[in-house]
Amino acid sequence: MHAIDVVKRPLVTEKNTQESEDHNRYAFHVDMRARKPEIKQAIEQLYGVKVEKVATQIRKGKLRRTRQGYVRTSPWKRAMVYLHGDHRIEVF
Repeated sequence: MHAIDVVKRPLVTEKNTQESEDHNRYAFHVDMRARKPEIKQAIEQLYGVKVEKVATQIRKGKLRRTRQGYVRTSPWKRAMVYLHGDHRIEVF
């Protein structure tokens, strides 16, 4: 998989912004098939930073109500990326 295929988008929320400022930790929406070494390599390649570790979570899809009834959104994978002390990502 290419780096662009692994990382779908950064997750920019108030909590993630605070985590990036305080603990140098960033959150990304990644492909479900991506593994930790692939995520680490993709972040280092795309943003030019040194990654210390990667923690992943598979987030369960939610039940949404529509006009036609209930629909379940698909599950997705979140990666928390811990960067080396002197590296930053300017997206956040």
